[in-house]
Amino acid sequence: MTKVGEGQEAEQVAPPVVTFGAPTVGEILADRYELAEHINDDSAGRQVWRGVDVVLRRPVAVVLRYPGGDSAMEMLTAAVAASRVIHPNLVGVYDAIDEGARAYVVREWVDGDALRELVTDGPLDAARATSIAHSIAGAVAAVHATGMVHGNIHPGTVMVGHDGRVVLADARADGGETRDTDVRAIGGVLYFALTGHWPHTELATSTLPDAVRDASGAIAAPRQVRAGIPAYLDDLTMDLLDPQVAPPSSDVLAAELGRLDAAAEEQYLEDAGPLRFASTDEPSEVPRASNRKIAAGVAGLVVIALAGLLFGISALGDGGDKPTSPGDQPNVSAAGGEGTAAPAGKPKRITVAAGQVRVVDPDGQRDELDGVAEVVDGDANTGWRTDAYVTNPKFGGLKRGMGILIDLKEARSVTSVQVVLSAPGASAELLTGPTDPGSSKSGDDQLYKTFKPTRIGEPFENHTGTTMAFSGFSPDLTYRYLLVWITEMPEGDPGKYQIGVQEIRVEGL
Repeated sequence: MTKVGEGQEAEQVAPPVVTFGAPTVGEILADRYELAEHINDDSAGRQVWRGVDVVLRRPVAVVLRYPGGDSAMEMLTAAVAASRVIHPNLVGVYDAIDEGARAYVVREWVDGDALRELVTDGPLDAARATSIAHSIAGAVAAVHATGMVHGNIHPGTVMVGHDGRVVLADARADGGETRDTDVRAIGGVLYFALTGHWPHTELATSTLPDAVRDASGAIAAPRQVRAGIPAYLDDLTMDLLDPQVAPPSSDVLAAELGRLDAAAEEQYLEDAGPLRFASTDEPSEVPRASNRKIAAGVAGLVVIALAGLLFGISALGDGGDKPTSPGDQPNVSAAGGEGTAAPAGKPKRITVAAGQVRVVDPDGQRDELDGVAEVVDGDANTGWRTDAYVTNPKFGGLKRGMGILIDLKEARSVTSVQVVLSAPGASAELLTGPTDPGSSKSGDDQLYKTFKPTRIGEPFENHTGTTMAFSGFSPDLTYRYLLVWITEMPEGDPGKYQIGVQEIRVEGL
């Protein structure tokens, strides 16, 4: 049974023979980690052991490499970097130790199997393949949010626990990979789950079955290999693997896979619709054809994803604002009572009715309030628009901004808010506060001043897409009032600045 350590395939050479200093069952490393069972030797020749942390009395995985020192630096550096990112779909890294003659990494024990072992019995159905890819994309988005790259996404590093949890293990730090190659590797994992074939053989020697290829080396689409795969999922997979198509960012991919994953959970996979990102200047005009492809060579990536990232990204790297503590957020409370964490589970859409949204305009003539109900009507082709402003993109220099207030009617555990705009190039942030003083000029001014200090996640500045996905919510807090606050608009007609909010989607537990 594959547990951990099954990383990127290496050439099939015999692993080094360890004699002096070889580990034995019962040996305790670093006065803390007792070796219990030798599981296997991974493709890089490292020994993988099941162990026990004798201090905390928890199972661990111990990956040993001979020798240590400079030759083990890449493994240890990657482990230290990975330990700074905490996410439910990333294997936790506990320790990294170099003894000179040997080095080892201690990490979470995953009681389950690698994806490549699961697929030996046959490819996965579309719903399960989508769910696994969604989990991995969320994990990769968490890694990318810290400025790091995973660099080793492969059916051997995708682990599926017996409890159903999907995790990604074995990050690398050799500098040879990029964010784009991480995203394309997720496409490879999706292709493998759907077909049982690995499409990236040209990148490294592999024991996995190669994809079916034509005379030119082009791989066959999943629907050509196996019947029953939805066309839009086929399109998504092939677009991610196509070097002529610019890949989306990992957070955008996670949002799209989350939309498809939620549809599958609700038994609506066949009606989930086409891909929600494409290279086009006018997303509202794109026909909803299930075989739509992402056009190559067109600048910009327009996002119309209506689902969010997985909850719980906690990046402990450098840079960025730290989450606001509960004491600093006047509108939040501990979910389930003091000291109780928010309930676990998959995020679901929170229904927001027309009467639960309104325009916030503290500095204007309040003649731009109509039409806001269309931002929650489920149709991205309709929405609310500002007036056209001249002079500069910041509302002509006349306003601090404008926004849309969302009242969830009760405190809820929220995981993400997606805001679909009419055009790229806008700047906005998501704020929260304790109450709504009422729709009036003075009420809106009071609301803005109260909400402004409590921002959720990072603001979007001159955003290149049309969807803003805010996911910086604390899983331990609840929220009732959310304010989508727009500070800058793109230029439409020459010298005129305007933006429309087409749709707002809130997800939570």
